[in-house]
Amino acid sequence: MTETGASPEDPWVKVEYAYSDNSLDPDDEDSDYHQESYKESYKDRRRRAHTQAEQKRRDAIKRGYDDLQTIVPTCQQQDFSIGSQKLSKAIVLQKTIDYIQFLHKEKKKQEEEVSTLRKDVMALKIMKVNYEQIVKAHQDNPHEGEDQVSDQVKFNVFQGIMDSLFQSFNASISMASFQELSACVFSWIEEHCKPQTLREIVIGVLHQLKNQLY
Repeated sequence: MTETGASPEDPWVKVEYAYSDNSLDPDDEDSDYHQESYKESYKDRRRRAHTQAEQKRRDAIKRGYDDLQTIVPTCQQQDFSIGSQKLSKAIVLQKTIDYIQFLHKEKKKQEEEVSTLRKDVMALKIMKVNYEQIVKAHQDNPHEGEDQVSDQVKFNVFQGIMDSLFQSFNASISMASFQELSACVFSWIEEHCKPQTLREIVIGVLHQLKNQLY
C-alpha cells in the first residue's frame, strides 16, 4: 500500500505554511497599524497645539497694537497722507515712540516748573519773615528813627546794593554774542539774585553805612 504524503502543491500545506510564518502574523499587522495610527494622531496633536499657540501669540500682538492705537492720541488723529487706510504696525510703533518722547519732554518741563515754583515759595517765605520782623520792630518802637534817614542815605543804600550786584554781573556776563549774553543774564539772575543772596548784600551795605554814619 502506497503511503499518502503531503504534496508541496497541496493548498492546505500552503495555508499552514503561511500561518506558520511570523512575518505574516495577523496580530503583528494589527499592532503595526495601531502604532502607525498613534504616531499620526500624536503628530496631529502636536501640529494642532502649535497652531493654537501661534494663533494665541498673533491675537496677543494684535490686541497690543489695538491698545496702542486706543491709548496714543496721535494714532487716533486723521492722517491725510494715508487717507482712511488702517494704520500699519510700523506707523503705530513710530507714533507710540514719538508720543513717549513727547511725554518725557513734558515731564522734564513740569519738573523744571515745579522747581521754579518751589524757589518762588521759598523766596516769599523769606520775604514774609523779613516783613514780619520789620513790622514787629516798628510796633515795639513806633517812634524810633523818625526823620533820621535822609534821601541821600536812601540813595547810598541803593547805590551800595547796585554796586555789589554790578560787580558780580560784570564778572559773570559774556559779550561774545547775543545768545551768550542772554544765557549769562539768566544764569546770573538765578545765581546772584536769590532772596538769601540779596538779603546778605543788603545787610552788608547797611552795616557799612552804619559804620560810616556812626
